[in-house]
Amino acid sequence: MSTQAQRATLQRRPLVKNILDGADDNLLVIAGLGSANWDITAAGDRPFNMPLWGAMGAPVAMGLGLAMAQPKKRVLVITGDGDMLMSLGSLATVAAQQPDNLAIVVLDNEKFGETGNQATHTSPRNNGPTDSGAGTDLAMIARGCGIADSAIVREAGEVAQLVKDARVTKGPVFRLVKVMVEKLEFVMPPQDGAFLKDRFRHALLGQA
Repeated sequence: MSTQAQRATLQRRPLVKNILDGADDNLLVIAGLGSANWDITAAGDRPFNMPLWGAMGAPVAMGLGLAMAQPKKRVLVITGDGDMLMSLGSLATVAAQQPDNLAIVVLDNEKFGETGNQATHTSPRNNGPTDSGAGTDLAMIARGCGIADSAIVREAGEVAQLVKDARVTKGPVFRLVKVMVEKLEFVMPPQDGAFLKDRFRHALLGQA
């Protein structure tokens, strides 16, 4: 049965706001392009956020590199199911490196939201003529790659633990969060990639 047919009740914007509430300079956030980008910005634009505009499939690998380069910082990757499906191999690399300061949160609405809400592979098979996927379980893939602390979050009662896992639980942590399909207002960060890169670098390392 489709997880959407099971009536996913978690809303992505309040969820992300909850995860990022009270974020300080110790939390470095990488967001995948599209909805995850708008989600972290709606929670509050900050120099220690790096929202990606045109690098689909890159956030986990970028988060891994950042976690290894900044072992005293907490690195949080927030991205979507479509983005994660493009870079499954990066999960095996995370498992190989075992960074204890890295958490990955995938917001899974079973849709390619940026191209018309077509079903992603995480949508179940035989889910209708336009919504059939492959039933892909990204948490199971992460666990199979070697990220032992991998789990699915579905219910509001699990959110408090999700926030803890994203912010402080020893990594690597992988959480697949089943969220509603929603039409939300775009809340965009600055659209200049060079500016975002420089802002993030200056906030983290200081002026060159």
